[in-house]
Amino acid sequence: MASDSASASGPPLGKYLASTDKKTRDKAIKNLAAFLSDPSRDALPKSEMAKLWKGVFYCFWMSDKPLVQQALASEIADILLAISSLSVSLAFLRGFWESTVKEWNSIDRLRIDKYYMLVRRFVNASFRLLIREGWEAAAVKEYNSILTDRGGPLRPDDTKVPTSLAYHLADIYLEELDKALGKSPVESPLPAPLSILLAPFLALSARTPTSITLQRIQSALLEPLLTAFASRQDSDEPSRKRPRLSTPEFPNLAANACTTNPPKEGSLDPFALRKAVLKQVFDVASEPDTRDANRRKLYAFWKEHIEDEDDSSGSGARSGKRDLDGS
Repeated sequence: MASDSASASGPPLGKYLASTDKKTRDKAIKNLAAFLSDPSRDALPKSEMAKLWKGVFYCFWMSDKPLVQQALASEIADILLAISSLSVSLAFLRGFWESTVKEWNSIDRLRIDKYYMLVRRFVNASFRLLIREGWEAAAVKEYNSILTDRGGPLRPDDTKVPTSLAYHLADIYLEELDKALGKSPVESPLPAPLSILLAPFLALSARTPTSITLQRIQSALLEPLLTAFASRQDSDEPSRKRPRLSTPEFPNLAANACTTNPPKEGSLDPFALRKAVLKQVFDVASEPDTRDANRRKLYAFWKEHIEDEDDSSGSGARSGKRDLDGS
C-alpha cells in the first residue's frame, strides 16, 4: 500500500516509486522528500542511493502526460532544496547524475524529451542550491566533481557517458544559470563564480576525443556567452564581427557574475567577464594534458575572439596573442 512506501528507518522502496498506480508513486515521492529532508539523517550510502535513484528514475519513466511530467520533474528536482543538509543535497544530486548516465541509453525516443526536461530542472535546482549557499567554495567544488567524476556527464575519459548528455548540458547551462540568478531563493545573491562554473566544460573541451563535443561546447556555450557580454559593453561602434542583439542574452548573469571569489570580487562588468572567459580558454589550451587537436581548435577560437577586443582589452591578452603568434 502507498502508506507503507516509507518507514521511520528507510526511504520509499523502489517498488512503490515505480508502481503502475499513480497515487502510489505520488505518495512515494512525497515520502521520499520527507525522508531526505529530515535534518537528523545523514546521506545514504552510495549503494542505497543507487537503489533509490533507480526507483525514482522509473517513477518518472511511468509519467505519461505532459503536465504530469512537468510537475513531477519540478517536484523531484526541488527535493534538492527541501533537504536542509548541504551534504545530503549534494549526495542526492550525485545519485541523480550517476543514475541518469547509467540509464540514459535505455531511454526510448518517445520518452527522451521528458528526460531532457528532468535534466534541465536539476541543472536549475542545482544553481538555486548553490545560490542559497552563497556559492560556498567547497559546495561549488563538490558540484563540479559530481559533473566530472567517473559516472558524471562531463567526464572526458569515460566512454560510457552518452555524448548527447554533454551536448544538452552545453545547450541549457547558461540559460538555467541566468534563470536561477533572476529568481534567486535569497535576497541580494552573491555573484556567480563564472570561471569555476565553466571549468568542467573547458576541461571536457580540452580532453574529449570527440571533435563534435568540442564544437558543441564552443557554439552552444562559449560563443553565446562571449556575444552576450560583448553586446552589453558600452561602445560607439560594434565590432565588425560582433552582431548586435535586440534582446541581450543572459542579462542576470551579465549583471551578477565574477570569476572565482564572489565575496571578494563582487559583480564584475561584462567587459571584465569576457576577458576572463577568453583568458580561461587560452589557459586551458596551454595545459600540457590538452589533446593536440583540441589545443589547436581552442587557440583558434581564442584568437578569433580576442581580435574583437579593442586596444583597451589589456596588455595581458595582447601579450598572450604575441606569444601564440610567435612574434
